[in-house]
Amino acid sequence: MMCMPALQGDGMAFFVGTYPPTLPEDSNGGFLGLVNNPGNPANTYFPATVAVEFDAFRNVWDPNNTVNHVGVDVNGIASAAYAALPDGCFNGTMSAWVRYDADAGTLSATLRFDDQPGLLGLYKVSAPVDFRAVGLPQQAAVGFSAATGDYVERHQILSWSFESTLANVAVVNKAESKTSKTTHIGLIAGLASTGTAILLIIVAWLFYREYQKRKGTKQRQKDAPRDGDMDDEFKKGTGPRRFTYRQLSKATRGFSDDWKLGEGGFGSVYRGFLQDQGLHVAIKRVSKTSKQGRREYISEVTIISLLRHRNLVQPVGWCHEGNELLLVYVLMTNGSLETHLYSTSNVLTWPIRYDIILGMGSALLYLHQEWEQCVVHRDIKPSNVMLDASFTAKLGDFGLARLVDHTCAARTTMVAGTRGYIDPECAVTCRATTRSDVYSFGVVLLEIACGRKPVIHEEDEGRVLLVRWVWELYGSGELLAAADARLLDAPEAEVERALVVGLWCAHPDSAARPSIRQAMGVLQFEAPLPELPLEMPVAMYGPPGGGGNPSSNTTSSSSGRSGRSRGRASTSEQTAHSSSASSSAKSGARETRFFATCNTGSAQVNPTADAHE
Repeated sequence: MMCMPALQGDGMAFFVGTYPPTLPEDSNGGFLGLVNNPGNPANTYFPATVAVEFDAFRNVWDPNNTVNHVGVDVNGIASAAYAALPDGCFNGTMSAWVRYDADAGTLSATLRFDDQPGLLGLYKVSAPVDFRAVGLPQQAAVGFSAATGDYVERHQILSWSFESTLANVAVVNKAESKTSKTTHIGLIAGLASTGTAILLIIVAWLFYREYQKRKGTKQRQKDAPRDGDMDDEFKKGTGPRRFTYRQLSKATRGFSDDWKLGEGGFGSVYRGFLQDQGLHVAIKRVSKTSKQGRREYISEVTIISLLRHRNLVQPVGWCHEGNELLLVYVLMTNGSLETHLYSTSNVLTWPIRYDIILGMGSALLYLHQEWEQCVVHRDIKPSNVMLDASFTAKLGDFGLARLVDHTCAARTTMVAGTRGYIDPECAVTCRATTRSDVYSFGVVLLEIACGRKPVIHEEDEGRVLLVRWVWELYGSGELLAAADARLLDAPEAEVERALVVGLWCAHPDSAARPSIRQAMGVLQFEAPLPELPLEMPVAMYGPPGGGGNPSSNTTSSSSGRSGRSRGRASTSEQTAHSSSASSSAKSGARETRFFATCNTGSAQVNPTADAHE
């Protein structure tokens, strides 16, 4: 949007309205082409309209007489919620994300100015909106409108995309599908001045399918009883539906390499398009050679199908035919946190990073304390945190997750997780608890704030654990020096909280760690910063099966410093005392999922030393 600050027009808007759309005749100027002037008695046509306005002109109905602002309009031109914007901000290009969450009943907008160095960060606004309650029909129009009034302004849509997904797209039968019409709407208005073309490619895959069918006949017969058992488990969940292998093969063009998003030890992930639902999806195809594949597949489907939270990945369905195991999710257009965190071309801004931290914490709070059963994730890391079009964090990959009672821990015979993120105490005791997840969460917090991997490679010192490196800076009063140097004008208070809470959560003694609710309280500025030991201690953990909690030896305890001569209060909830894991990290640092048998005796824990790939 281009305008002269002193003589700028009225602005533009993204709207959802009745279909087919009609332009109100008396909607010029400040009414942005959205609604008729309600002050004119001759106007009687006021169709239901919900809009996000990018207002560039002061009108009497504008909130607090603001000039530039982004606002949410519901059946009118006066904003139900707004965020004020700097003067002259609309003289250039901008990117906007608009998201409607029917489950939460909210419409939110995020705005970024792309070619103005002085306007950093994101501007956000959110308002409670129920599309049905405001009168929008099930078939609605989506588009843009603008007006200039008596002045001059140029409005351009350089590129945009739209996606709509059903919260419960996968249902057991047609009768249920008629009652599950909850809708999520997302919009991206971007910079690239390029046209969009859709090329439909027809792939001749019949011969391949026939070959696979013959090849898998014996295997399907062999697995039929187990598949039946799996069906019984899956039916306990609601929401995701079962797909046929043929449907998913068609959606991925025969699992074409051109449609592959990535691969790992579990198998490969493909992007796909379900034509009958008009839905872009990500399809995880479990490797036939993966020893843990079937177990993780069952775990992921049975757990994730029961969960509903805005910060968890949304499952669409599943498929098991013979030795083919596939999981289907809504495609996250911005990929994983790991991809963006270490990108050399686009640096994640601090506001986005902090929102991701809060989103992850919200997801863990739901899993640990707010759902009817406690879910221990056991594999929290940046590559398992997906980002949607508005960079909202979505925790995924529940293949290692376990359902436990809120008062119990999950005892296993194998250590599961990813090197660098595994709770060192869990590596010895084989007892996965919510505190194990909190440890991993803490490591990821440090990773987000520092822009560094869990194991730092230094030429003079070899490999150094990120937790120890940050803790040393904390003890010397230079904590903020650990922050990612690429971050510009990041609020020190938020960076400090992310780093201190990261250390608190990654405290080697699980008894000294906070619950996820306590950690979120500090991150949301509802509680003061905790005091941590100035030095990272070394802990000793007892063997599993000893009839009690693992023992640990405290080696130091003292008040801590967190910033460049910055004072702070201590928390009364839990003072960080006790022990810590050994900081040495002499083995490899690749973030590979691994399984290692438990040690049977007391051991000084090295969180990376006994990993088998």
